[in-house]
Amino acid sequence: IELEMTSQKNENLPTELAFELTAHHGPVRAVRFNRNGGYCLTCGSDRAVRLWNPHRGLMIKAYGGHGGEVLDADGSHDNSRLVSGGVDKMVMLTDVGTGQPIRKLRGHLSRINCVKFNEESSLIISASYDATVRAWDCRTRSYEPVQVMKEAKDSITSLQLSDSEILTGSVDGRVRRYDIRFGKLCCDTIGQPVTCVSFSHDGHCVLVSSLDGRLRLLDKDSGELLNDYKGHKNSDYKLDSSLSYDDAHVVSGSEDGRVCFWDLVEGNLVHTLNHASSKQPGGWPGRECMVYSLAYHHKEPCLLTAGSQGPVKVWKTAGWDAEEEEGEEEEK
Repeated sequence: IELEMTSQKNENLPTELAFELTAHHGPVRAVRFNRNGGYCLTCGSDRAVRLWNPHRGLMIKAYGGHGGEVLDADGSHDNSRLVSGGVDKMVMLTDVGTGQPIRKLRGHLSRINCVKFNEESSLIISASYDATVRAWDCRTRSYEPVQVMKEAKDSITSLQLSDSEILTGSVDGRVRRYDIRFGKLCCDTIGQPVTCVSFSHDGHCVLVSSLDGRLRLLDKDSGELLNDYKGHKNSDYKLDSSLSYDDAHVVSGSEDGRVCFWDLVEGNLVHTLNHASSKQPGGWPGRECMVYSLAYHHKEPCLLTAGSQGPVKVWKTAGWDAEEEEGEEEEK
């Protein structure tokens, strides 16, 4: 019975390679779903941000304007704008339809690691190697940040937002949560450089990745360690991690080219994907790569992975039907 239950759980994991999104030249640093999960953004060392329909494997548009590697991007709630940031220390707000920059925001003293819109897309939050988090108002013409948060002692590597909170992870080994409603700062000490932080979908937990090759699940309010997960390789680079859409599994990239899945409650490694695998004849010979970034769809078992080599991969459940999905999209 236990084996049957485990099998049923794994059947709901995105284990089949559906599409390869090939357009970037060089490493892809970030892949992000838009708000409804119908599209995604990718960015990387070729200084471009690209918009895709990952469910059909189609690129829609490419956006330029950065003077260096682009490290993160995010789309607005209405899909009309995108924000990006990277090595050139600039936060750029771009019109999705025209591809033209709306605003270029400067103020960070070093590369920008993360950018996010808030829920209403009225604010842009950026986090940088300069150990600051900056909030920019999209509704005004001001080029100055409305707030600068300087509590971190080292580079801020990860940033997540909820409707009322800003969550950050830093190389100083701390996870900081800013409660905007009450003006409170909560800080949890991990003791290792933090590379990724994310909220669970139920809002009660925080998942933390660190450079000791562990992921930790913390209670958001108390900071209590609920579980930890091992089995992947993460000792040198910033790699993304996430919870599945139903909070049943933890997933993380690895420096050896794998994507690892753990059972949330039991903590055991239940499945791995080989990001270096390919639908192309002959595959990608000699291309074991680091999986820098991943994005889990918020309502269905669909996973995007991106790394230091090769295309962005779209993973779906075994036996998925492309024609059936296209029919559902047309109905929507």
